[in-house]
Amino acid sequence: MAENPDRIEVLPVLPSLHIDETLVFYRDELGFSQIVYQAPDYLIVRRDDMELHFWLADDRSLCERTSVYLRGGGIGALHAEYAARGVKSLTKLEVRPWNMEEFYIHDPHGNLLRFGRIPLNQS
Repeated sequence: MAENPDRIEVLPVLPSLHIDETLVFYRDELGFSQIVYQAPDYLIVRRDDMELHFWLADDRSLCERTSVYLRGGGIGALHAEYAARGVKSLTKLEVRPWNMEEFYIHDPHGNLLRFGRIPLNQS
């Protein structure tokens, strides 16, 4: 299947306090094993259709005020995998008041990853 040349992708660019630490966490803990690009001040990692970019920052508060939302049907399997891997900051997968089934992970620098899907038990 050929890729749609008119497709528009949204690729978050998150702050990182240390590019190498970010790589280790996302590769080893979260399975973003494809390193698309790595430099001392920039990193691009990919896992399946998910791609995240990171820029080197020197202000922790930037990371602590940053988040990204990743949405799709495979969220349940991803949560089970992260639970089996023992990801430390993993929350429960649960339906939130806004009717999305979600779980969250904070990376080592404070960025919040929010994963969600439409609940499976909807009529």
